[in-house]
Amino acid sequence: MTAVLDCRRIRKVFRGNVVLDDLSLVVAQNEVVVLIGASGSGKSTFLRCVNLLEAIDDGTIYLDGDDITDPRVDADGVRRRIGLVFQSYNLFPHLCVLDNVTLAPRRVHGLSVRDARAAAMVLLERIGLAEKAREFPDRLSGGQQQRVAIVRALATSPRLLLLDEVTSALDPELVGEVLDLIRDLKGSTTMVIATHEMAFARQVADRVCFLDAGAIHEQGRPEQVLDFPEQPRTQRFLQRIRS
Repeated sequence: MTAVLDCRRIRKVFRGNVVLDDLSLVVAQNEVVVLIGASGSGKSTFLRCVNLLEAIDDGTIYLDGDDITDPRVDADGVRRRIGLVFQSYNLFPHLCVLDNVTLAPRRVHGLSVRDARAAAMVLLERIGLAEKAREFPDRLSGGQQQRVAIVRALATSPRLLLLDEVTSALDPELVGEVLDLIRDLKGSTTMVIATHEMAFARQVADRVCFLDAGAIHEQGRPEQVLDFPEQPRTQRFLQRIRS
């Protein structure tokens, strides 16, 4: 098993509150790991720590074997290897879809305008939005905007894709659009996904991890964790969201 992400005993404290508590997680190449748990369990903070948007207080994070938590590391260089997508899309409203997708490949990775646009059109064609390339974000549905945000993250060919509650801002009928895209990426993209949607977790995950109080209390195949949880904390969480 080739580990793309290897997090060892991660600890994060905000104003005296322990948000991540001795959290360890290894993610293999092309594996899809889904994080579940109540709001405040540490899912989003963990993703932000992996992308170096938050500094950890203890522990080590390795990306492809490189210690990215070493103080001497170039954080921007690390972020070029990681794609991060938030629930709020964060598309640039003044740029059309094509320019949103090509911005990082051109500005950060040095691709020519021609090469960046050609690669972007391949990605947009793949998700059925090539005809929207010249549209601005406010002309797209929420599902379309989220798919563009994911494609923008993929445009830099990241080693790791982090998705933070990417369906929570969408109407239920639009969730399927994003789900279809993530299903299409399975097997070729290493992903860590935080979500409140259990059906979403069941359909996309290779492995589900239940977080509570900043620690992983149970993990396994989706059908095992979601249908036959072994830990009392996991059982109580699933009972609450199903009642």
